Amino acid sequence: MNAEIVAVGSEMLTPQRVDTNSLYLTAELNNLGVEVVTKYVIGDHLERLRDAVRHAIARSEILIISGGLGPTEDDLTREAVAHALDRKLIFNQEICEALEQRFARLNRKMAEVNKRQAFVIEGAAILPNDRGTAPGQWVEESGAVVMLLPGPPHELKAMFERQCIPRLARLVPQLAIRTLCMRVAGMGESDLDQLIAPVYKKYQNPATTILAAAGDIQVHLRARCATAAEADALLAEVAGPIELLLGDRIYSRNGDPLEAVVGDMLRAQKATVAVAESCTGGMLGERFTSVPGSSDYFLGGFITYTNEMKIEMLGVTPELLQEHGAVSQPVAEAMAVGARRRAGSTYALAITGVAGPAGGKEPLPVGTTFIAVADAAGTQVLQRQFLGDRTRIRHFASQLALDLLRRRMTARA
Repeated sequence: MNAEIVAVGSEMLTPQRVDTNSLYLTAELNNLGVEVVTKYVIGDHLERLRDAVRHAIARSEILIISGGLGPTEDDLTREAVAHALDRKLIFNQEICEALEQRFARLNRKMAEVNKRQAFVIEGAAILPNDRGTAPGQWVEESGAVVMLLPGPPHELKAMFERQCIPRLARLVPQLAIRTLCMRVAGMGESDLDQLIAPVYKKYQNPATTILAAAGDIQVHLRARCATAAEADALLAEVAGPIELLLGDRIYSRNGDPLEAVVGDMLRAQKATVAVAESCTGGMLGERFTSVPGSSDYFLGGFITYTNEMKIEMLGVTPELLQEHGAVSQPVAEAMAVGARRRAGSTYALAITGVAGPAGGKEPLPVGTTFIAVADAAGTQVLQRQFLGDRTRIRHFASQLALDLLRRRMTARA
């Protein structure tokens, strides 16, 4: 079965609000073997919502609508679904009395407008809401089911778990959805796709999605089968050749970010790391410390933005800075060596570069970055020219630094 989700509310179309309900609903539907094929966010507009309902139930077996069940004039979900299904709205006295009793328990008189929440679509099953005033509704129409759920997440989650999942379990055919996420560093999106497309294009199931960020590519495989074992076997069948093609450029097979993978490697080696950052201004250290338990291996860092700080905190010599400049291979190497010596760490990473948007000029245009790793065996320095805005360049640099350490540790293992 396929499902569609509609989040209702004009406030969801502003920069201040994000639809998180659909993420929760997608995860729960996937657990039942249901694929979510479309999501909408629709403002408080009767005709647009009505048309969306008509189109959704013509294409998919399940439609879930969140929000728009309140008491005010702009809460239009009940009316829109009734119009879409050509059904009447019927006033339910029991709901009205339950609402009045709820307000009475709070020593409040229910406003007349709250009676709008007592209207039920003809033929709908009522979904009780013990966490709010808006009851949900379950409507079946021509082989499809439409669920009307409240917008507040704590109300929606409780209602869906208690009222909807048991009903869906009786309707949904046994089907398992399994996913695999491989994360790749050190490769461009187009190069990766050209390399692995001959493998994944042979299959419609599993479906393959490639997502690219700064220095990080994710290859998602999603299999739908009658059983979990069949889905896992199908994922292995497709993932195996892809892994052979990508080799050690794959750093994660469970979706973990690079900082978590590197942290696990440091912990396994009983090793420690320190960082020295110029253009990234603490971003690399923040990525290390964003992982729970990073105090096992991350000792600390030095944010040395000026030449004076590089000299004072890391022991970079004035002569080296004068001869080569702060953005250079020798200075990156000296920063890494200095950070390792001052922190007493097994490894140290250093980043220096021109993040822009100003400051770049030949022979060091914006995006020029030097990244160094130091350990007992010596140092290694990479030079890269990153494209993008300041944030993207800085993220590229931190990603490459983590991958440089990963490869260094792998070589030493």
